[in-house]
Amino acid sequence: MAASTHAVTNQPPPLTAYDVFGTDPVLVEGVERHLDAEQARRAARELTELGRAAGSAQAREWGRLAQAQPPVLRTHDRFGHRIDEVEFAPAWHRLLGKGVGAGLTSAGGGPGGRLRRAAAFLVWSQVEPGHLDPLSTTYAAVPALRARPDLAELWEPRLTSAVYESGLRPVSGKAGALLGLGLTEKQGGGEDPEAVTTRAEPVAGGAGTHRLTGHKWFCSAPMSDGFLVVARAAEGPTCFLVPRVLDDGTRNVFALQRLKDTLGHRANATAEVEFDGTWAHRIGDEGRAVATLRETVAAARLDRALGAAALMRQAVAQAVHHCTYRTASGVPLAGQPLMRNVLADLALESEAATTLVLRLAAAHDRADAGDERERALLRLAVPAAKYWLTKRCTPLVAEALECLGGNGYVEDSGLPALLRAAPAGALREGPGNVQALEALRVLQQDPAALDAFLLEAGRSRGADHRLDAAVRALLTELGDLDGVQARARRLVERIALVLQGSLLVRYAPPDVADAFCAARLGGDGGAAFGTLPHHAALAEIVERARPVA
Repeated sequence: MAASTHAVTNQPPPLTAYDVFGTDPVLVEGVERHLDAEQARRAARELTELGRAAGSAQAREWGRLAQAQPPVLRTHDRFGHRIDEVEFAPAWHRLLGKGVGAGLTSAGGGPGGRLRRAAAFLVWSQVEPGHLDPLSTTYAAVPALRARPDLAELWEPRLTSAVYESGLRPVSGKAGALLGLGLTEKQGGGEDPEAVTTRAEPVAGGAGTHRLTGHKWFCSAPMSDGFLVVARAAEGPTCFLVPRVLDDGTRNVFALQRLKDTLGHRANATAEVEFDGTWAHRIGDEGRAVATLRETVAAARLDRALGAAALMRQAVAQAVHHCTYRTASGVPLAGQPLMRNVLADLALESEAATTLVLRLAAAHDRADAGDERERALLRLAVPAAKYWLTKRCTPLVAEALECLGGNGYVEDSGLPALLRAAPAGALREGPGNVQALEALRVLQQDPAALDAFLLEAGRSRGADHRLDAAVRALLTELGDLDGVQARARRLVERIALVLQGSLLVRYAPPDVADAFCAARLGGDGGAAFGTLPHHAALAEIVERARPVA
Protein backbone atom coordinates (compact mmCIF):
# COMPACT_ATOMS: atom_id res chain seq x y z
CA MET A 1 0.00 0.00 0.00
CA ALA A 2 2.78 2.42 0.88
CA ALA A 3 4.51 1.81 -2.43
CA SER A 4 1.33 2.45 -4.41
CA THR A 5 0.44 5.66 -2.57
CA HIS A 6 3.94 7.11 -2.77
CA ALA A 7 4.74 6.56 -6.41
CA VAL A 8 6.65 9.60 -7.72
CA THR A 9 5.36 10.91 -11.03
CA ASN A 10 5.42 14.21 -12.91
CA GLN A 11 8.53 15.46 -11.14
CA PRO A 12 11.57 16.79 -13.02
CA PRO A 13 14.95 15.08 -12.68
CA PRO A 14 17.51 16.91 -10.54
CA LEU A 15 19.38 19.65 -12.37
CA THR A 16 22.82 18.16 -11.74
CA ALA A 17 25.64 16.69 -13.78
CA TYR A 18 25.50 19.58 -16.23
CA ASP A 19 27.96 22.22 -17.37
CA VAL A 20 26.89 25.57 -15.93
CA PHE A 21 29.14 27.37 -18.40
CA GLY A 22 28.68 25.34 -21.57
CA THR A 23 24.88 25.22 -21.35
CA ASP A 24 24.64 29.01 -21.08
CA PRO A 25 24.98 30.37 -24.64
CA VAL A 26 24.84 33.97 -23.44
CA LEU A 27 27.93 33.43 -21.31
CA VAL A 28 29.75 31.35 -23.92
CA GLU A 29 29.10 33.94 -26.64
CA GLY A 30 30.15 36.78 -24.34
CA VAL A 31 33.51 35.16 -23.60
CA GLU A 32 34.11 34.59 -27.31
CA ARG A 33 33.05 38.16 -28.13
CA HIS A 34 35.38 39.96 -25.76
CA LEU A 35 38.53 37.82 -26.03
CA ASP A 36 40.76 37.04 -28.96
CA ALA A 37 40.68 33.51 -30.37
CA GLU A 38 43.51 32.08 -28.26
CA GLN A 39 42.33 33.77 -25.07
CA ALA A 40 38.79 32.52 -25.70
CA ARG A 41 39.95 28.93 -26.23
CA ARG A 42 41.97 28.96 -23.02
CA ALA A 43 39.14 30.58 -21.08
CA ALA A 44 36.62 28.09 -22.46
CA ARG A 45 38.72 25.16 -21.27
CA GLU A 46 39.02 26.61 -17.77
CA LEU A 47 35.38 27.66 -17.58
CA THR A 48 34.13 24.30 -18.85
CA GLU A 49 36.02 22.55 -16.06
CA LEU A 50 34.64 24.99 -13.52
CA GLY A 51 31.15 24.79 -15.06
CA ARG A 52 31.09 21.00 -14.74
CA ALA A 53 32.21 21.28 -11.13
CA ALA A 54 29.52 23.89 -10.44
CA GLY A 55 26.84 21.68 -11.95
CA SER A 56 27.96 18.53 -10.18
CA ALA A 57 25.95 16.78 -7.50
CA GLN A 58 28.93 17.12 -5.14
CA ALA A 59 29.10 20.92 -5.43
CA ARG A 60 25.33 21.20 -5.03
CA GLU A 61 25.58 19.14 -1.86
CA TRP A 62 28.36 21.40 -0.57
CA GLY A 63 26.09 24.36 -1.16
CA ARG A 64 23.20 22.68 0.68
CA LEU A 65 25.36 21.74 3.65
CA ALA A 66 26.91 25.21 3.86
CA GLN A 67 23.40 26.69 4.04
CA ALA A 68 22.19 24.06 6.52
CA GLN A 69 25.14 24.54 8.91
CA PRO A 70 25.46 28.30 9.47
CA PRO A 71 28.61 29.82 11.00
CA VAL A 72 29.04 29.89 14.77
CA LEU A 73 30.85 32.57 16.78
CA ARG A 74 33.50 31.34 19.24
CA THR A 75 34.56 34.30 21.37
CA HIS A 76 36.62 32.29 23.93
CA ASP A 77 38.40 28.98 24.17
CA ARG A 78 37.56 26.51 26.94
CA PHE A 79 40.12 28.10 29.26
CA GLY A 80 38.61 31.58 28.94
CA HIS A 81 41.13 33.04 26.51
CA ARG A 82 39.65 35.42 23.94
CA ILE A 83 39.97 33.90 20.43
CA ASP A 84 37.25 35.67 18.39
CA GLU A 85 36.89 33.03 15.71
CA VAL A 86 34.03 32.05 13.45
CA GLU A 87 33.48 28.35 12.85
CA PHE A 88 32.18 27.39 9.41
CA ALA A 89 30.88 24.14 7.98
CA PRO A 90 33.49 21.96 6.22
CA ALA A 91 31.43 22.31 3.04
CA TRP A 92 31.83 26.09 3.19
CA HIS A 93 35.62 25.71 3.25
CA ARG A 94 35.45 23.36 0.26
CA LEU A 95 33.43 25.90 -1.71
CA LEU A 96 35.78 28.70 -0.74
CA GLY A 97 38.83 26.64 -1.64
CA LYS A 98 37.41 25.86 -5.06
CA GLY A 99 36.64 29.53 -5.64
CA VAL A 100 40.14 30.61 -4.68
CA GLY A 101 41.60 27.88 -6.87
CA ALA A 102 39.49 29.12 -9.78
CA GLY A 103 41.15 32.54 -9.53
CA LEU A 104 38.22 34.50 -8.14
CA THR A 105 40.46 36.59 -5.90
CA SER A 106 42.63 37.69 -8.81
CA ALA A 107 42.26 39.27 -12.23
CA GLY A 108 44.99 36.90 -13.32
CA GLY A 109 47.15 39.54 -14.97
CA GLY A 110 47.50 39.89 -18.70
CA PRO A 111 44.90 40.66 -21.37
CA GLY A 112 41.37 39.46 -20.72
CA GLY A 113 41.94 38.65 -17.07
CA ARG A 114 38.99 40.66 -15.78
CA LEU A 115 36.65 39.11 -18.32
CA ARG A 116 37.77 35.56 -17.52
CA ARG A 117 37.36 36.20 -13.81
CA ALA A 118 33.90 37.72 -14.34
CA ALA A 119 32.78 34.66 -16.29
CA ALA A 120 34.13 32.36 -13.57
CA PHE A 121 32.38 34.47 -10.94
CA LEU A 122 29.09 34.07 -12.84
CA VAL A 123 29.58 30.31 -12.98
CA TRP A 124 30.70 29.57 -9.43
CA SER A 125 28.20 31.97 -7.80
CA GLN A 126 25.43 29.66 -8.99
CA VAL A 127 26.50 26.91 -6.57
CA GLU A 128 26.06 28.94 -3.37
CA PRO A 129 26.27 32.74 -3.45
CA GLY A 130 27.24 33.49 0.15
CA HIS A 131 30.83 32.29 0.05
CA LEU A 132 31.56 34.63 -2.88
CA ASP A 133 31.57 37.57 -0.44
CA PRO A 134 35.10 36.99 0.97
CA LEU A 135 36.36 36.19 -2.53
CA SER A 136 34.93 39.48 -3.80
CA THR A 137 36.25 41.65 -0.97
CA THR A 138 39.70 40.09 -1.29
CA TYR A 139 39.80 40.78 -5.02
CA ALA A 140 38.49 44.32 -4.60
CA ALA A 141 40.91 45.24 -1.80
CA VAL A 142 44.07 44.90 -3.89
CA PRO A 143 43.92 48.35 -5.60
CA ALA A 144 43.69 50.08 -2.22
CA LEU A 145 46.64 48.11 -0.81
CA ARG A 146 48.83 49.31 -3.66
CA ALA A 147 48.80 52.75 -2.02
CA ARG A 148 51.31 51.20 0.41
CA PRO A 149 53.87 49.36 -1.76
CA ASP A 150 55.60 47.80 1.26
CA LEU A 151 52.36 46.22 2.46
CA ALA A 152 51.31 45.27 -1.07
CA GLU A 153 54.60 43.41 -1.49
CA LEU A 154 53.70 41.18 1.47
CA TRP A 155 49.95 40.87 1.03
CA GLU A 156 49.18 40.99 -2.69
CA PRO A 157 50.85 37.67 -3.69
CA ARG A 158 48.83 35.95 -0.97
CA LEU A 159 45.55 37.69 -1.77
CA THR A 160 45.84 36.78 -5.45
CA SER A 161 47.11 33.25 -4.78
CA ALA A 162 45.24 30.19 -6.04
CA VAL A 163 45.88 28.51 -2.67
CA TYR A 164 43.28 28.63 0.09
CA GLU A 165 44.58 28.41 3.65
CA SER A 166 42.09 28.66 6.50
CA GLY A 167 43.12 29.41 10.07
CA LEU A 168 44.59 32.50 11.74
CA ARG A 169 48.37 32.80 11.47
CA PRO A 170 50.77 35.59 10.53
CA VAL A 171 50.17 36.32 6.87
CA SER A 172 53.90 36.05 6.15
CA GLY A 173 53.67 32.32 6.87
CA LYS A 174 50.67 31.62 4.64
CA ALA A 175 50.47 30.77 0.94
CA GLY A 176 47.06 32.39 0.58
CA ALA A 177 45.07 35.00 2.48
CA LEU A 178 41.68 36.71 2.46
CA LEU A 179 40.61 40.28 3.27
CA GLY A 180 37.31 41.61 4.57
CA LEU A 181 35.88 45.11 4.90
CA GLY A 182 34.84 47.03 8.01
CA LEU A 183 33.44 50.41 6.97
CA THR A 184 30.00 50.89 8.51
CA GLU A 185 29.34 52.07 12.06
CA LYS A 186 26.12 52.36 14.10
CA GLN A 187 25.53 55.94 13.03
CA GLY A 188 26.58 55.31 9.42
CA GLY A 189 29.90 55.75 7.72
CA GLY A 190 29.69 53.09 5.06
CA GLU A 191 28.53 55.57 2.44
CA ASP A 192 29.52 58.66 4.45
CA PRO A 193 33.09 58.42 5.77
CA GLU A 194 32.70 61.77 7.50
CA ALA A 195 30.35 60.05 9.97
CA VAL A 196 33.07 57.64 11.14
CA THR A 197 33.92 57.91 14.85
CA THR A 198 36.51 55.13 15.19
CA ARG A 199 39.73 56.91 16.24
CA ALA A 200 43.24 56.27 14.93
CA GLU A 201 46.20 57.30 17.10
CA PRO A 202 49.68 57.12 15.55
CA VAL A 203 52.31 54.94 17.17
CA ALA A 204 55.51 56.88 17.81
CA GLY A 205 58.15 55.84 15.28
CA GLY A 206 55.71 53.37 13.79
CA ALA A 207 56.05 54.42 10.13
CA GLY A 208 52.34 54.62 9.46
CA THR A 209 51.28 52.29 12.27
CA HIS A 210 48.29 53.38 14.35
CA ARG A 211 46.12 52.06 17.16
CA LEU A 212 42.37 52.05 16.53
CA THR A 213 39.58 52.47 19.06
CA GLY A 214 35.97 52.15 18.00
CA HIS A 215 33.19 49.92 16.75
CA LYS A 216 32.17 48.60 13.34
CA TRP A 217 28.48 47.75 12.93
CA PHE A 218 28.97 45.58 9.83
CA CYS A 219 32.22 43.72 9.24
CA SER A 220 32.19 41.32 6.32
CA ALA A 221 33.96 37.95 6.18
CA PRO A 222 35.08 38.00 9.86
CA MET A 223 37.26 34.90 9.47
CA SER A 224 39.61 36.76 7.11
CA ASP A 225 43.32 37.38 7.63
CA GLY A 226 42.93 41.15 7.52
CA PHE A 227 40.48 43.97 7.01
CA LEU A 228 40.34 47.32 5.30
CA VAL A 229 38.70 49.76 7.70
CA VAL A 230 38.12 53.49 7.85
CA ALA A 231 39.03 55.43 10.98
CA ARG A 232 39.43 59.10 11.85
CA ALA A 233 43.06 60.24 11.92
CA ALA A 234 44.33 63.77 12.53
CA GLU A 235 43.61 64.84 8.95
CA GLY A 236 40.22 63.13 8.69
CA PRO A 237 38.80 59.76 7.57
CA THR A 238 41.66 57.48 6.55
CA CYS A 239 41.96 53.91 5.26
CA PHE A 240 43.78 51.30 7.37
CA LEU A 241 44.76 47.65 7.07
CA VAL A 242 44.01 45.68 10.25
CA PRO A 243 45.76 42.26 10.40
CA ARG A 244 44.09 39.59 12.52
CA VAL A 245 47.44 38.15 13.62
CA LEU A 246 50.54 40.26 14.26
CA ASP A 247 54.00 39.43 12.98
CA ASP A 248 55.02 37.81 16.30
CA GLY A 249 52.06 35.42 16.16
CA THR A 250 49.89 37.17 18.77
CA ARG A 251 46.25 37.95 18.04
CA ASN A 252 45.42 41.54 17.25
CA VAL A 253 42.62 43.10 19.29
CA PHE A 254 39.60 42.25 17.15
CA ALA A 255 36.70 41.55 19.50
CA LEU A 256 33.76 39.99 17.65
CA GLN A 257 30.64 41.07 19.55
CA ARG A 258 28.08 39.03 17.64
CA LEU A 259 27.22 37.66 14.23
CA LYS A 260 24.40 39.50 12.49
CA ASP A 261 21.18 37.51 12.15
CA THR A 262 20.67 38.57 8.55
CA LEU A 263 17.93 37.86 6.06
CA GLY A 264 20.38 36.66 3.44
CA HIS A 265 23.20 34.16 3.08
CA ARG A 266 22.96 31.56 5.82
CA ALA A 267 26.37 30.15 4.89
CA ASN A 268 28.21 33.45 5.25
CA ALA A 269 28.87 35.61 8.30
CA THR A 270 28.78 39.34 9.03
CA ALA A 271 29.89 40.56 12.43
CA GLU A 272 30.05 43.51 14.78
CA VAL A 273 33.60 44.16 15.93
CA GLU A 274 35.26 46.28 18.64
CA PHE A 275 38.69 47.87 18.28
CA ASP A 276 40.51 48.74 21.51
CA GLY A 277 44.11 49.69 20.84
CA THR A 278 44.04 47.56 17.70
CA TRP A 279 47.16 47.67 15.55
CA ALA A 280 46.58 49.02 12.04
CA HIS A 281 48.68 50.16 9.09
CA ARG A 282 47.70 53.35 7.32
CA ILE A 283 46.84 52.88 3.63
CA GLY A 284 47.10 56.00 1.50
CA ASP A 285 47.24 59.58 2.69
CA GLU A 286 45.55 60.77 5.87
CA GLY A 287 42.11 62.21 5.27
CA ARG A 288 41.88 60.55 1.86
CA ALA A 289 39.82 57.44 2.62
CA VAL A 290 37.41 58.03 -0.25
CA ALA A 291 40.20 58.41 -2.81
CA THR A 292 42.12 55.40 -1.44
CA LEU A 293 39.07 53.15 -1.61
CA ARG A 294 37.61 54.45 -4.89
CA GLU A 295 38.85 51.56 -7.06
CA THR A 296 38.07 49.02 -4.34
CA VAL A 297 34.47 50.21 -4.08
CA ALA A 298 34.07 50.26 -7.87
CA ALA A 299 35.40 46.70 -8.17
CA ALA A 300 33.10 45.49 -5.40
CA ARG A 301 30.12 47.21 -7.03
CA LEU A 302 30.75 45.44 -10.31
CA ASP A 303 30.95 42.17 -8.38
CA ARG A 304 27.51 42.90 -6.89
CA ALA A 305 26.17 43.33 -10.42
CA LEU A 306 27.88 40.06 -11.40
CA GLY A 307 26.35 38.35 -8.39
CA ALA A 308 22.87 39.59 -9.34
CA ALA A 309 23.32 38.32 -12.89
CA ALA A 310 24.45 34.93 -11.55
CA LEU A 311 21.43 34.64 -9.25
CA MET A 312 19.14 35.53 -12.16
CA ARG A 313 20.72 32.91 -14.41
CA GLN A 314 20.48 30.14 -11.84
CA ALA A 315 16.87 31.03 -11.01
CA VAL A 316 15.95 31.01 -14.72
CA ALA A 317 17.79 27.73 -15.27
CA GLN A 318 15.87 26.09 -12.43
CA ALA A 319 12.53 27.47 -13.61
CA VAL A 320 13.01 26.47 -17.26
CA HIS A 321 14.29 23.03 -16.27
CA HIS A 322 11.31 22.40 -14.00
CA CYS A 323 8.78 23.58 -16.55
CA THR A 324 10.38 21.53 -19.31
CA TYR A 325 9.59 18.30 -17.45
CA ARG A 326 6.54 19.17 -15.35
CA THR A 327 3.25 18.67 -17.20
CA ALA A 328 -0.32 19.89 -16.79
CA SER A 329 -3.09 18.14 -18.71
CA GLY A 330 -0.38 16.16 -20.47
CA VAL A 331 1.43 19.25 -21.81
CA PRO A 332 4.80 20.46 -20.41
CA LEU A 333 4.42 23.71 -18.53
CA ALA A 334 7.02 25.30 -20.79
CA GLY A 335 4.70 24.58 -23.71
CA GLN A 336 1.70 26.35 -22.14
CA PRO A 337 1.32 29.82 -23.72
CA LEU A 338 1.11 31.83 -20.50
CA MET A 339 3.92 30.00 -18.69
CA ARG A 340 6.02 30.27 -21.84
CA ASN A 341 5.56 34.04 -21.71
CA VAL A 342 6.69 34.11 -18.07
CA LEU A 343 9.77 31.99 -18.76
CA ALA A 344 10.69 34.01 -21.84
CA ASP A 345 10.39 37.27 -19.90
CA LEU A 346 12.64 35.91 -17.14
CA ALA A 347 15.14 34.62 -19.70
CA LEU A 348 15.17 38.01 -21.43
CA GLU A 349 16.00 39.78 -18.17
CA SER A 350 18.77 37.30 -17.39
CA GLU A 351 20.33 37.58 -20.83
CA ALA A 352 20.35 41.38 -20.66
CA ALA A 353 22.01 41.25 -17.24
CA THR A 354 24.74 38.81 -18.29
CA THR A 355 25.46 40.69 -21.49
CA LEU A 356 25.83 43.95 -19.59
CA VAL A 357 28.18 42.71 -16.86
CA LEU A 358 30.44 40.96 -19.38
CA ARG A 359 30.70 44.19 -21.38
CA LEU A 360 31.72 46.06 -18.22
CA ALA A 361 34.30 43.41 -17.30
CA ALA A 362 35.77 43.75 -20.79
CA ALA A 363 35.82 47.54 -20.35
CA HIS A 364 37.82 47.02 -17.17
CA ASP A 365 40.40 45.00 -19.10
CA ARG A 366 40.69 47.74 -21.70
CA ALA A 367 40.92 50.43 -19.04
CA ASP A 368 43.77 48.49 -17.43
CA ALA A 369 45.49 48.59 -20.82
CA GLY A 370 45.20 52.39 -20.92
CA ASP A 371 41.90 53.00 -22.73
CA GLU A 372 40.63 56.16 -21.04
CA ARG A 373 37.29 56.09 -22.85
CA GLU A 374 36.54 52.66 -21.39
CA ARG A 375 37.60 53.90 -17.96
CA ALA A 376 35.20 56.82 -18.34
CA LEU A 377 32.38 54.48 -19.36
CA LEU A 378 32.90 52.44 -16.19
CA ARG A 379 32.53 55.49 -13.96
CA LEU A 380 28.91 55.87 -15.09
CA ALA A 381 27.95 52.37 -16.15
CA VAL A 382 29.07 50.51 -13.00
CA PRO A 383 26.80 52.34 -10.52
CA ALA A 384 23.98 52.26 -13.08
CA ALA A 385 24.41 48.49 -13.59
CA LYS A 386 24.74 47.81 -9.89
CA TYR A 387 21.59 49.84 -9.23
CA TRP A 388 19.45 48.25 -11.93
CA LEU A 389 20.53 44.61 -11.80
CA THR A 390 20.24 44.35 -8.03
CA LYS A 391 16.81 45.99 -8.25
CA ARG A 392 15.64 43.46 -10.87
CA CYS A 393 17.15 40.43 -9.17
CA THR A 394 14.71 39.97 -6.29
CA PRO A 395 11.45 40.10 -8.31
CA LEU A 396 12.98 37.83 -10.95
CA VAL A 397 13.98 35.18 -8.40
CA ALA A 398 10.56 35.41 -6.74
CA GLU A 399 8.84 34.86 -10.11
CA ALA A 400 11.15 31.96 -10.93
CA LEU A 401 10.32 30.39 -7.57
CA GLU A 402 6.62 30.66 -8.41
CA CYS A 403 7.21 28.73 -11.64
CA LEU A 404 7.99 25.70 -9.46
CA GLY A 405 4.76 26.11 -7.54
CA GLY A 406 4.86 24.79 -3.97
CA ASN A 407 8.07 22.91 -4.76
CA GLY A 408 9.85 26.23 -5.21
CA TYR A 409 8.87 27.31 -1.71
CA VAL A 410 10.66 24.32 -0.18
CA GLU A 411 14.32 24.66 0.82
CA ASP A 412 15.33 21.52 -1.08
CA SER A 413 14.61 23.27 -4.38
CA GLY A 414 17.38 25.82 -3.76
CA LEU A 415 15.14 28.73 -4.76
CA PRO A 416 14.56 30.02 -1.20
CA ALA A 417 18.32 30.38 -0.76
CA LEU A 418 18.49 32.40 -3.98
CA LEU A 419 15.58 34.56 -2.85
CA ARG A 420 17.21 35.28 0.51
CA ALA A 421 20.45 36.17 -1.22
CA ALA A 422 18.91 38.48 -3.83
CA PRO A 423 18.36 41.66 -1.75
CA ALA A 424 21.85 41.57 -0.22
CA GLY A 425 23.54 42.74 -3.42
CA ALA A 426 21.45 45.90 -3.44
CA LEU A 427 22.66 46.85 0.04
CA ARG A 428 26.38 46.18 -0.22
CA GLU A 429 28.70 49.03 -1.34
CA GLY A 430 25.76 51.41 -1.14
CA PRO A 431 22.02 50.78 -1.61
CA GLY A 432 19.94 51.97 -4.54
CA ASN A 433 19.84 55.65 -3.68
CA VAL A 434 23.61 55.77 -3.22
CA GLN A 435 24.15 54.20 -6.65
CA ALA A 436 21.65 56.54 -8.31
CA LEU A 437 23.23 59.60 -6.71
CA GLU A 438 26.72 58.42 -7.64
CA ALA A 439 25.65 58.07 -11.27
CA LEU A 440 24.07 61.52 -11.06
CA ARG A 441 27.30 62.98 -9.65
CA VAL A 442 29.24 61.49 -12.56
CA LEU A 443 26.76 62.89 -15.07
CA GLN A 444 27.08 66.37 -13.58
CA GLN A 445 30.85 66.44 -13.05
CA ASP A 446 32.37 64.10 -15.63
CA PRO A 447 31.54 64.98 -19.26
CA ALA A 448 33.90 62.26 -20.51
CA ALA A 449 31.79 59.58 -18.82
CA LEU A 450 28.58 60.80 -20.48
CA ASP A 451 30.37 61.01 -23.84
CA ALA A 452 31.63 57.44 -23.45
CA PHE A 453 28.14 56.20 -22.60
CA LEU A 454 26.54 57.99 -25.55
CA LEU A 455 29.19 56.60 -27.87
CA GLU A 456 28.52 53.08 -26.59
CA ALA A 457 24.75 53.44 -26.92
CA GLY A 458 25.19 55.08 -30.33
CA ARG A 459 26.92 52.04 -31.78
CA SER A 460 23.44 50.62 -32.39
CA ARG A 461 21.97 53.76 -33.91
CA GLY A 462 19.45 52.97 -36.65
CA ALA A 463 19.18 49.25 -35.78
CA ASP A 464 15.95 49.52 -33.78
CA HIS A 465 13.53 52.46 -33.80
CA ARG A 466 12.48 51.87 -30.18
CA LEU A 467 16.07 52.00 -29.00
CA ASP A 468 16.66 55.17 -31.01
CA ALA A 469 13.58 56.74 -29.44
CA ALA A 470 14.73 55.73 -25.95
CA VAL A 471 18.11 57.39 -26.52
CA ARG A 472 16.41 60.60 -27.68
CA ALA A 473 14.11 60.57 -24.65
CA LEU A 474 17.10 60.04 -22.37
CA LEU A 475 18.92 62.99 -23.92
CA THR A 476 15.85 65.13 -23.28
CA GLU A 477 15.85 64.11 -19.62
CA LEU A 478 19.56 64.85 -19.35
CA GLY A 479 18.94 68.32 -20.75
CA ASP A 480 16.53 69.21 -17.92
CA LEU A 481 18.36 69.11 -14.59
CA ASP A 482 15.67 70.88 -12.54
CA GLY A 483 14.76 68.65 -9.61
CA VAL A 484 17.09 66.03 -11.02
CA GLN A 485 17.90 64.40 -7.68
CA ALA A 486 14.29 63.34 -7.20
CA ARG A 487 14.40 61.85 -10.70
CA ALA A 488 17.75 60.12 -10.23
CA ARG A 489 16.36 56.59 -10.03
CA ARG A 490 14.28 57.02 -13.16
CA LEU A 491 17.25 58.50 -14.99
CA VAL A 492 19.67 55.75 -13.97
CA GLU A 493 17.12 53.07 -14.83
CA ARG A 494 16.86 54.49 -18.35
CA ILE A 495 20.64 54.60 -18.67
CA ALA A 496 20.88 50.92 -17.75
CA LEU A 497 18.04 49.89 -20.07
CA VAL A 498 19.42 51.85 -23.02
CA LEU A 499 22.83 50.28 -22.49
CA GLN A 500 21.32 46.80 -22.29
CA GLY A 501 19.21 47.43 -25.37
CA SER A 502 22.19 48.66 -27.36
CA LEU A 503 24.23 45.59 -26.43
CA LEU A 504 21.42 43.14 -27.23
CA VAL A 505 20.71 44.76 -30.59
CA ARG A 506 24.36 44.29 -31.50
CA TYR A 507 25.05 40.88 -30.02
CA ALA A 508 21.91 38.88 -29.17
CA PRO A 509 19.77 36.88 -31.60
CA PRO A 510 17.26 39.17 -33.34
CA ASP A 511 14.32 37.55 -31.51
CA VAL A 512 15.85 38.42 -28.13
CA ALA A 513 16.74 41.98 -29.10
CA ASP A 514 13.31 42.60 -30.61
CA ALA A 515 11.47 41.36 -27.52
CA PHE A 516 13.68 43.41 -25.20
CA CYS A 517 13.27 46.62 -27.17
CA ALA A 518 9.52 46.09 -27.45
CA ALA A 519 8.93 45.33 -23.77
CA ARG A 520 11.63 47.34 -21.99
CA LEU A 521 12.01 50.35 -24.28
CA GLY A 522 8.91 50.47 -26.48
CA GLY A 523 6.29 50.18 -23.76
CA ASP A 524 4.83 46.93 -25.15
CA GLY A 525 5.11 45.06 -21.86
CA GLY A 526 3.62 45.19 -18.38
CA ALA A 527 5.03 45.76 -14.91
CA ALA A 528 5.07 42.05 -14.01
CA PHE A 529 7.04 39.27 -15.67
CA GLY A 530 5.07 37.29 -18.22
CA THR A 531 3.73 40.31 -20.10
CA LEU A 532 5.83 40.21 -23.26
CA PRO A 533 3.97 41.11 -26.48
CA HIS A 534 2.19 38.13 -28.01
CA HIS A 535 4.18 38.41 -31.24
CA ALA A 536 7.52 37.84 -29.46
CA ALA A 537 9.39 34.63 -30.29
CA LEU A 538 8.66 33.14 -26.88
CA ALA A 539 9.52 29.52 -27.61
CA GLU A 540 12.90 30.41 -29.12
CA ILE A 541 13.80 32.64 -26.17
CA VAL A 542 12.90 29.92 -23.65
CA GLU A 543 14.82 27.25 -25.54
CA ARG A 544 17.92 29.47 -25.57
CA ALA A 545 17.73 29.66 -21.76
CA ARG A 546 17.24 25.92 -21.17
CA PRO A 547 20.11 24.33 -19.21
CA VAL A 548 20.52 21.15 -21.23
CA ALA A 549 21.66 18.49 -18.74
